[in-house]
Amino acid sequence: MTPHSPEGADTPVREQTRQRVIEAAIDLLTREGRDAVTTRAVAVAAGLQPPAIYRLFGDKDGLLDAVAEHGFAAFLAAKHVDPAPEDPIEDLRAGWDVAVEFGLANPALYVLMYSEPARESSAAFKAGMEILMGRIRRLAAGGWLRVNEDLAAAIIHATARGAVLTWLSLPKDRRDPALLSTLRESMIAAVTNQKPAVQEEGPAGAARALRAVLPEQTSLSDGEQHLLREWLDRLATSG
Repeated sequence: MTPHSPEGADTPVREQTRQRVIEAAIDLLTREGRDAVTTRAVAVAAGLQPPAIYRLFGDKDGLLDAVAEHGFAAFLAAKHVDPAPEDPIEDLRAGWDVAVEFGLANPALYVLMYSEPARESSAAFKAGMEILMGRIRRLAAGGWLRVNEDLAAAIIHATARGAVLTWLSLPKDRRDPALLSTLRESMIAAVTNQKPAVQEEGPAGAARALRAVLPEQTSLSDGEQHLLREWLDRLATSG
């Protein structure tokens, strides 16, 4: 970095310049596709010289990572967080719909966001995952969760991403909204019970419910919590 350039220091000017470049890259990505997002084309669109891109982002991959992070942040801002939803299953449906709607509204950006697993280490992605895990824990605590929490998260993500990518791959005249609603309801059936499992026979549902609230307990030592968590994990998969 050159110390006298406006992009060379952590200043409001540098941050504004970064944002301008990211917005220019998103515009190119949306209009012309990923191949159009070259450092030279983005620099021209942002009114900068190409070396400025390298000073700000390191290289093209760094720029694409920044664009993906911007996408995760925009998706996070679109999420509605209800800490105590009246109906946790409807809350899960609504969250799934928001994820799919974001992907359909921003197809090129969505594909970039999820094209490389490494991007899932971004701060905004992790914050979004915390929102999802909060929904899943509420389901578990109420006895609604049919599978363990990690598997539920994987199923929810897989169906949402699959819905978006499949929809985008279809010709417009073959895009049936029933595809999205069917995938959503398949996800609901896979991860939730029709009634709270604590009302049914067998220990699995009760174990998942207790497992969900275990982190809130303060009367057990770390070792005791670890042992109890291990027992509950076994019981949660026993039926």
